[in-house]
Amino acid sequence: MLCVFIAMSTDVIATDKEDVAFKDLDVAILVGSMPRREGMERKDLLKANVKIFKSQGAALDKYAKKSVKVIVVGNPANTNCLTASKSAPSIPKENFSCLTRLDHNRAKAQIALKLGVTANDVKNVIIWGNHSSTQYPDVNHAKVKLQGKEVGVYEALKDDSWLKGEFVTTVQQRGAAVIKARKLSSAMSAAKAICDHVRDIWFGTPEGEFVSMGVISDGNSYGVPDDLLYSFPVVIKNKTWKFVEGLPINDFSREKMDLTAKELTEEKESAFEFLSSA
Repeated sequence: MLCVFIAMSTDVIATDKEDVAFKDLDVAILVGSMPRREGMERKDLLKANVKIFKSQGAALDKYAKKSVKVIVVGNPANTNCLTASKSAPSIPKENFSCLTRLDHNRAKAQIALKLGVTANDVKNVIIWGNHSSTQYPDVNHAKVKLQGKEVGVYEALKDDSWLKGEFVTTVQQRGAAVIKARKLSSAMSAAKAICDHVRDIWFGTPEGEFVSMGVISDGNSYGVPDDLLYSFPVVIKNKTWKFVEGLPINDFSREKMDLTAKELTEEKESAFEFLSSA
């Protein structure tokens, strides 16, 4: 089981002892999870991961700083993150997040490739929902820098059918496409996304920019049910994230956002059946 634990010191300690690994952590990156194997039902995958993340959540609760920032990468990342949070009641649930930055970066890259610019010229794409094939990559509010001027992505591309079709499915299925092509997952791009995620938590998001992050849905203004670990657009300042508020949601987006929320609700219900007995 691979986890990355960060305490602000100069030491590197390799250990399998929870009281050593989790003690006084500033950041915990939970990378390891039970992968889905051939013939495995989704409920079996959830059951195996509930056991893992209940244990890690309990260890965080017992040994880590109450200010620890916990980033869950191991899939199914959203529900694993919610399980860990529920198992660490003394740590604020806002301190738990899961990685959808890889999907966010992939969405930026697809737009950049289409327009012949760099990914750094694209900002404010959104990944809504689950880190799964139901995620919704949304560029209705995204901007791209063309010839020194920022314009909306829809205005720049003038290709609604691509943005609502091939673009969405390419981002949703990119992980599977990478595995099919190289027989391995996209380790380096995932590592880059983790670095981006942690950097923004620690140092904040640039002025005028927001990023995608799986966070607790409580109090959101976008009609997503409470008590889900759902990817939203967020801004971060002083190590605290806030929802980006007031973005208009069209009917196409509403349908996609509701679909991925439904999947997360079903995952949560299945996982919580196992949580009480794990």
